[in-house]
Amino acid sequence: MSAAGITITPITPAIGAEISGVDLGAPLDEATFTGIHNALTEHQVLFFRDQDISVEAHKALGVRFGELVAHPNDPGLEGHPEVMIIHADENSKRVAGEAWHSDVSCSEEPPMGSILRMFTVPPHGGDTLFSSMYAAYDALSEQMKSYLGGLSALHDGGPYYRSVNAMLGRDDRGRTYPATEHPVIRTHPVSGRKALYVNSLFTQRILGIPRGESDAMLDFLFAHVQNPQFQCRFQWEQHSIAFWDNRCTQHYAVWDYFPEVRSGYRVTVKGDRPRA
Repeated sequence: MSAAGITITPITPAIGAEISGVDLGAPLDEATFTGIHNALTEHQVLFFRDQDISVEAHKALGVRFGELVAHPNDPGLEGHPEVMIIHADENSKRVAGEAWHSDVSCSEEPPMGSILRMFTVPPHGGDTLFSSMYAAYDALSEQMKSYLGGLSALHDGGPYYRSVNAMLGRDDRGRTYPATEHPVIRTHPVSGRKALYVNSLFTQRILGIPRGESDAMLDFLFAHVQNPQFQCRFQWEQHSIAFWDNRCTQHYAVWDYFPEVRSGYRVTVKGDRPRA
């Protein structure tokens, strides 16, 4: 499938497409921007190969889609606070994203999208899995959709970020982290489709129901999003880029390559407050 001179190759029926015929190191003209924007809306996560672009070009690509935001816990690249460093090697105690999640969903206005370029990859492994929250929602029974549709949940960054800091020996005393309430089922502001919006890193409890019921429901939903039928799996190559829509996807970074090195940079595009 082609649009605006780019070629779009779907990965699975549920989620993901590989894009070719575009140089992301150069400014996007209006037709190419529209083609990529529309492909992201349809496929939820896009993959690009052979994109050896500069930090400035990476940031410019993100800005084309919206305002860039810095990560609330991890320090950015020196001189570029909005560029998050993704790195693992033989000394790493953990890796970013090693659980199903939507980036920084604890924010009042969670990210619209994230754009990650990997410039060092292990010889084998290091894949990232993506799951469609449209597909997760669609697979629920009508009774469950009705039940969840009127509920909100608390997303809190504190527990996860403080556990990371403790593991890395960072002193976070006196720091505060975002926490806010979001609908359990959100409506995508562009596609109009409904998506499940709870994740195991940040969602602490469903509000307005007993704690035991909340725990049981979240356990079910956290397992539900892992259904392989909702997923695609991306095998990174040097200078590959993934651009995912946090409003309707979750992802999981597989750490199966220790002690090999895996490094990249990520920029994050600000979103809006989720609505039911």
